[in-house]
Amino acid sequence: MTKHIALLRGVNVGGRTRIAMAELRGLFDGMGFEDVRTHLQSGNVVFAVPDGRPAAELAAGIEQRIADDLGVTLSVLLRTGDSLARTLAANPYLGEEDDPAKLHVTFLAREPTAEQAARLVVPAGETARFTLAGDEIHLHVPDGYGRTKLNNAFVERRLGIPATTRNWRTVGALHGLAADG
Repeated sequence: MTKHIALLRGVNVGGRTRIAMAELRGLFDGMGFEDVRTHLQSGNVVFAVPDGRPAAELAAGIEQRIADDLGVTLSVLLRTGDSLARTLAANPYLGEEDDPAKLHVTFLAREPTAEQAARLVVPAGETARFTLAGDEIHLHVPDGYGRTKLNNAFVERRLGIPATTRNWRTVGALHGLAADG
């Protein structure tokens, strides 16, 4: 049985996409998923899939069910516990930064083409740095994520790909939940 992590884009950020985590857990339970757990109030769901459905099919089904049952339209990006383990191991800024609050990962719905990736450049005057690694962007934001121009909206505009960002502690916690049990 594969453990998946659903990263819901924009949940409980502002008033437009508010979803109670108990309601979200119930929705995932109702879809036949097992061992459903949420993390924080920002749309992170760890769950087990009893069959071998492809990730794209799972994500589309979850998006549709959230729209139908909760009236919220959003993007769902899926990862597995194994893929988060690779994410944790691949961060190029770990040896340079002691404060995990300055490390983030932007998860992309798919890997950008070379043409799309070329549009992702650090804005002038920005202290943040990034490394694009497949369908993820590792961020080092020395002035804090709230002050960087390299935020989720910037990435989505430049790449034209749905994305959602999580801080380093959340990525680690989600990996731990997926590895637990």
